[in-house]
Amino acid sequence: MEPFIKLFKEISYQDLGKVGGKNASLGEMFNQLNPVGVKVPDGYATTADAYWFFLDNQNLRQPLTQILHSLDLDRFSNLAAVGEKARALILRATLPEQLCQEIEKGYDYLKKQYGEEISLAVRSSATAEDLPTASFAGQLETYLNVRGLRHLLLACHHSYASLFTDRAIKYRVDNGFDHMQVALSVGVQVMVRSDKASSGVMFTLDPDTGFENVVVISGAWGLGENVVQGAVNTDEFMVFKPLLETAAQPVISRKLGSKAKTMVYADPAEGELQSPTDAIINLDTLPEKQEQLVLQDQEVVQLARWAIKIEDHYHQPMDIEWAKDGLTQELFIVQARPETVQSQHKNQAFFTEYTLEEKGEVLCAGIGLSNRIVSGIARILHSPAEIDKLQEGEVLVTRKTDPDWDPILKKAIAIVTEQGGRTSHAAIVAREVGAVAVLGTNNATQQIQDGQEVTVSTAGGETGYVYAGKLKWSEVKTDLQHLEKPQTKAMLILGDPEQAFKYSFLPNDGVGLMRMEFIINNAIQIHPMALKHFEKVQDPAAREKIENLTRQYTNKEDFFVEKLAEATALIAAAFYPKDVIVRMSDFKSNEYANLIGGRQFEPEESNPMIGLRGASRYYHPLYQEGFEMECLAMKKVRDEMGLTNVKLMIPFCRTVEEGRKVIDLMADYGLRRAENQLEIYVMVEIPSNALLAEEFAQLFDGFSIGSNDLTQLTLGADRDSGLISDIFTPFDPAVQQLIVMTLQKAHRTGTKTGLCGQAPSDYPQYASFLIENGIDSISFNPDAFFRGLENMLQAEKLQAQRPRHLIEVG
Repeated sequence: MEPFIKLFKEISYQDLGKVGGKNASLGEMFNQLNPVGVKVPDGYATTADAYWFFLDNQNLRQPLTQILHSLDLDRFSNLAAVGEKARALILRATLPEQLCQEIEKGYDYLKKQYGEEISLAVRSSATAEDLPTASFAGQLETYLNVRGLRHLLLACHHSYASLFTDRAIKYRVDNGFDHMQVALSVGVQVMVRSDKASSGVMFTLDPDTGFENVVVISGAWGLGENVVQGAVNTDEFMVFKPLLETAAQPVISRKLGSKAKTMVYADPAEGELQSPTDAIINLDTLPEKQEQLVLQDQEVVQLARWAIKIEDHYHQPMDIEWAKDGLTQELFIVQARPETVQSQHKNQAFFTEYTLEEKGEVLCAGIGLSNRIVSGIARILHSPAEIDKLQEGEVLVTRKTDPDWDPILKKAIAIVTEQGGRTSHAAIVAREVGAVAVLGTNNATQQIQDGQEVTVSTAGGETGYVYAGKLKWSEVKTDLQHLEKPQTKAMLILGDPEQAFKYSFLPNDGVGLMRMEFIINNAIQIHPMALKHFEKVQDPAAREKIENLTRQYTNKEDFFVEKLAEATALIAAAFYPKDVIVRMSDFKSNEYANLIGGRQFEPEESNPMIGLRGASRYYHPLYQEGFEMECLAMKKVRDEMGLTNVKLMIPFCRTVEEGRKVIDLMADYGLRRAENQLEIYVMVEIPSNALLAEEFAQLFDGFSIGSNDLTQLTLGADRDSGLISDIFTPFDPAVQQLIVMTLQKAHRTGTKTGLCGQAPSDYPQYASFLIENGIDSISFNPDAFFRGLENMLQAEKLQAQRPRHLIEVG
């Protein structure tokens, strides 16, 4: 017979059958990764033989088998009763003296190594858990702040009983595990004092999309159970893996969560504990702590480095728990398991795009998972005991889900909660069962009526919405495996960083146009000059909004620079190392005025479309300081984050002299052309750009044709006027001559060329016109990408069948 306990230093991943996945992984990391700097707290584990000895010593096998055999496998109507009977049977039994002595031996070993006053984490580990296709996440119990031998034995006994929680029983049935073939190992680990600091989870890929080039880290104050159970909305950090060791700042995103609760030690006296859970307590987080991030940047980077070492060691994406000790300020890894959702769908053959076809009343919004749209009857449940209320295909609405909800989550077509984040247990299980989820809404149970028909959409990025009623939506599925790619570069037009990871899986050549104004509008919302000169903002309502949005920043300019840099970095990271061409802001004065605090910094113009916009604005006293902030953000992305695939583009540059002024100004702000591989492009959207293309080519590395503005300004036709829509056409000979002129001159000067617009996807003949005249790239909005790709392929096939003919112009 195997020994009843094994020290972590005696355990490797080969011992999975003896100590379960969780404890085998802890032993493996303790022995293999501690020596290379990944800190794992010491401990020991009881073995599977110890569990079977307990059952046989107490004659529990037969009665347990009978209890479990009575389970209703069709409707699980008696699941709660079966689970309660099984647990009661275990807890009424007595831990054998021989087993207690072995547990005490391990405890004495830890006290000798780490001091008499140690507290312990007691973790339950099933011998079939944490397999690549079954996570067992949260199925079994963990007990924290366990002190003294009596409490330790109590926690071990309750761990054995936790093998028969309702959720664990249901999970084994769903995954085809025989109850009486699965043993339980108890892991006993020295506690990290994260009750005095912070803790959380991290994934070595983006858990929503499967994008592999980031480490996603989430955390909250106090012990980690709040994060794992989804009881709090966490802080979240993203680190870009390819540049982790070379970039000065590889942290590309930071999001502040509310972190409303902090779990700490309850510190009861020796005789007080009736249950192992009595040793911890959940307190309200102090308001000032809610406003602070739980990790410093250097700690985020350190955790990301460890995550990659763990991923490399196991040769697969991982789901990892971390903790920071508030006494020593050290970081530790306290658990690691294979990531079980995205890693199973790495080679998906289809890309499905969901589009909401009509608008409806938004009932609530939160963190959206799964990029889909579904509808169904909303069912508000207050506890897992109400399992019978939820019917197959309904939308589960509740305050929060924890592992006790797992038996019913498979019935739900969507899950809507008031608490929880993207890396919480609820999120993991929602992904695993294939449910759409909207988490952390704060108010779902108040806004949604029980029995109401709702539509749940997470197709628009990271934010998910619950709408009243059944709305219409479309689904377009594309087979990526059999998709040809044209020789001409097919690029994307993007503005929303929340969509970037998803769209990176399209067969693209990068981003031909990243719209900065989308980010300013959505992530920043404030006029740059109102941040630069906040003291001059006169509107009390605007001042209050600005103060609230920038409350974490002592310098309001830093808010603009950091938010713009991080949003840009997410898109640049998604497509790295492909080019991402960022157009500097191209609002008109009336659009800038609509930003918070913007009205007093903007002129009144009768025709903003051809007024103070683009290049003219950048060196004008009314906005030059705002342009400097834009440049500082781009410098941060390129020089600090290392994302040199970001190229910059100047819109609406009327004259060569104006182009020179802007180029010089950018150099003054640290963005010098050709330095650190920087390329600067110019939009071709004014006839002067085409007529003087060779002169513009002396200043710029590339031309991006903006066909809408070029058509408007060539024909003198307002593109937004329905009265003259018959005149406004991309096929006008004058407009096409200007485009051909631009392409021919660009070929002579060796300047890159591209076009961003709708026409090549709407009209196959327009794609043919561009490709026939030698354009280097065409960029499409994501919803038109596949149509555009098809038009490009068709154009290239036609071109191959006939001799190339260029119209000589100019």
